Amino acid sequence: MSEPHRVLQGAGLGLRRALLGPLLTMDQGEIDFIEAAPENWIGVGGRSGKKLRAMVERYPLVLHGLSLDIGGPDPIDTELVQSVRALMDEINVPLYSEHLTYCAAQGHLYDLLPIPFTEEAVHYVAARVRQVQDILGVPIALENASYYAQPHADMSEVQFVSAVLQESGCDMLLDVNNIYVNSINHCYDPIEFLDALPLQRVRYIHVAGHYDEADDLKVDTHGAAVIDPVWALLAQTYRRLGPIPTLLERDFNFPPLTVLLQEVASIRALQRDSRHQSSEGRGSNG
Repeated sequence: MSEPHRVLQGAGLGLRRALLGPLLTMDQGEIDFIEAAPENWIGVGGRSGKKLRAMVERYPLVLHGLSLDIGGPDPIDTELVQSVRALMDEINVPLYSEHLTYCAAQGHLYDLLPIPFTEEAVHYVAARVRQVQDILGVPIALENASYYAQPHADMSEVQFVSAVLQESGCDMLLDVNNIYVNSINHCYDPIEFLDALPLQRVRYIHVAGHYDEADDLKVDTHGAAVIDPVWALLAQTYRRLGPIPTLLERDFNFPPLTVLLQEVASIRALQRDSRHQSSEGRGSNG
């Protein structure tokens, strides 16, 4: 029997090859969990494989995929999903998440593209999610995606996301920065969007930085520091959900690890504030 999954909690950091060495040498209490793309680690042995397993001995790991193509026209890559399950079983991973997008059409497109917001697409994506979940034996989590043009929409983004989660039975990875980016690019209220989501399905949260192309165009890059409005939206999210696990994403333009850990500490500070506010609320009611 495999060991029980360690509880996912607190504040985490995305595992990138450039960070692997520094993460292994830092004090263990600086972060609470890590996240990695399975495509980067399936079948990896040697020195890198040993380092990954050393990280997993220290911290709970979740997998966040890049190429499942849950909304695309090509058949689901069942070999990939089976490899993900094998990796989950091998290193005791509790959760596999992916993007609510498509990224292939007769071959990989190397981008995450928006799915039409239609009832037909809801049924199509939900069936593919169920296929993946049947192979894995556990629910997956889908991330609300950033997008810059919408090919077709018979419903709103929040209606589409909610319908896919409901019909497929999957969970949600809530990306707070994507809500902020989309709210600017598509002119909607981020708090109203947040409140309309099925928040009871959220397993954990992503927070990241983005690029300001213009006042009315933000690009989700994961290559910069988190900005104040996104921190404020994360705080509002905790008001609704409590201090659920939250991961800082950074994919390039890496600052020194100490700088990234300051952002992780900012997540923890907001989580502490949320717990304090919750306990004060209970006290005032009792």
